[in-house]
Parts: sequence; structure tokens; C-alpha cells
Amino acid sequence: MVNPNLRVHLGLCGMTLLWGLSWPAGRAIALNLPLLSSSAWRFSLAALVLLTWVRWARGAWPDLSWRQWVGLVGAGAVGVFGYTLFFVYGLSLVEASRAAVVVTTNPVFVTLAAAWLFGEPFNRWVGMGLGLAVLGAATVMTHGQPWNLLTGEVGWGEWLLLGCIASWAAYSLMAKRLMAGIDSLTATAVSASAGCLLLWLAALWVDGPGVVFNGLLHLRPEHTALLAFMALGPTVLSYVWFFRGIAALGAGVASSYISLVPVVAVGSAVLLLGEPLGWPLVVGGALALTGVVIANRARR
Repeated sequence: MVNPNLRVHLGLCGMTLLWGLSWPAGRAIALNLPLLSSSAWRFSLAALVLLTWVRWARGAWPDLSWRQWVGLVGAGAVGVFGYTLFFVYGLSLVEASRAAVVVTTNPVFVTLAAAWLFGEPFNRWVGMGLGLAVLGAATVMTHGQPWNLLTGEVGWGEWLLLGCIASWAAYSLMAKRLMAGIDSLTATAVSASAGCLLLWLAALWVDGPGVVFNGLLHLRPEHTALLAFMALGPTVLSYVWFFRGIAALGAGVASSYISLVPVVAVGSAVLLLGEPLGWPLVVGGALALTGVVIANRARR
């Protein structure tokens, strides 16, 4: 009989692979499809799968108080709608490998904010991890010249990536409050559905109904496959494996796998998209990854 924990670890490895591949896949979508329209269709499929899963697993639709509904809608607006906007527009301007290294420093900033707002542990090792992660991300953002951040010589794409970090950190902190009394599957399904509705409104307003609906009929097969992959892989299946990992191994062990995501993202972007692997990316990525690992271990 296969060890149950082995299956959990294999699932977490699959999660790491899917989240890493989401960066070059998102880059390919951002360069070839209308950004808002493709995001609306992607999250429509993801929300449909998640809501069906909730109905099957719970035997009923979510029964929440009005405060919980308002909270989850707010979380969807920040963590799904806001993050997706920064993600797709940032990837349209910045290489997937650089973007992945910058944005995957999220856990360190969440740790800092949680220490400030909720009094969670913060010590010199967490501070050291934060410093290394920031230095690494700045090195990647500025092509090896982090001092350019002080002079404002940073492009729009890099600033959009910082928006990714801010929106995901806010979403994580909101989730900490909302998860009291709500299971993770229901919270994910409802917040994803709320974010999906906002993406539809934005797509219809910016792209227009003709682009949103007619564009779907003229998608090339490879673009349809990319949208399906982004909806079912990084958005749905990875969350299944991640939540199972938290339940079986604890949040600390499960979250440690996220530190490997930039490694997969950079490797896949270089191999699949032919992106360059310069010294700023290697050095900055190593600093950022080391900082995230140090901060996570110190927090635990």
C-alpha cells in the first residue's frame, strides 16, 4: 500500500510544477490574446469547476452570513480581480522568468504585514529574509542595478508586478480573518466567482461584447489549450493539492514547496519561451529564494 503522506508530497510537487508553468503560460496568453477577455473566460471555467466541486463535496450550496458574503466578495475583488489585472498586464511587459522571481517573494511581505497587523512572530531572521528577498527582487527588476529603484528608473511592467505583491498580500491577510467558520474550498470558490464577475464587467467595458464573445469562436487550438490549462491546473487542481498538504502535513511544510515555484518558472520560461538567463536573474533569484526560505523557517 502506498504511504498516504507520499501521495500528499507528490501532489505538492505537482502543485509546484503547475504554478511554475503558469508563468510562461500566462506570458504566452498575454502576448497573443485580449487580456481581460481571456482572463474572464479562464476564471469562468475555474469558477464553474470550483462551485460544482463545492456542491458535490458539501451536498449543498454555500450557506453563509451576509458578513461572510461581503468579506468573500471583497477578497475576490482584491485577490482575484486585482491580482489578475496586475498579473496579465505585468506579463505583457515583463519576461515570465523575471516576473516569477519578483512576485514569488509574496510570503515574506505577508509575514511582515501579519507581524504588524496581527502580532505574529517577527525576529531578526525574518528581517534578514525580508531584506534578502527585497534585494533579490530589486536586482531582477532593475536588470542588476537595484539602485535605480531610488531614482525611479523602473518600467511600468515592474510596477505592475509590485501591484501583484500588494494585492496578494492583502488577499492573504483578508483570508486570515475570513477563514474563521468557512472552509477553504468554499472560500476559494466564492471569492473566485466574485472576481470572475468583476473580470466580466471589466472585459465588456474595455474590450466590448464583440471581442469578448466573437474572440472565443476564433481562438487557435493552442490558445484554447493554454486557457484551459490556466483554469484547471494552476487555479483549481493546484489548490486541491495545496489544501490537502496543509491538512496532512501542516501549513509550514506545505508552504515550503512554494519556494520552489520560481525555480520551475525560470527554467520553463528559458526552455519554452527562449528567455535569456542573465546574471541578474540568477543572482537576484538566488537571493530572493534564500530570503523566502529563511523567513519561512524563522516564522515557523
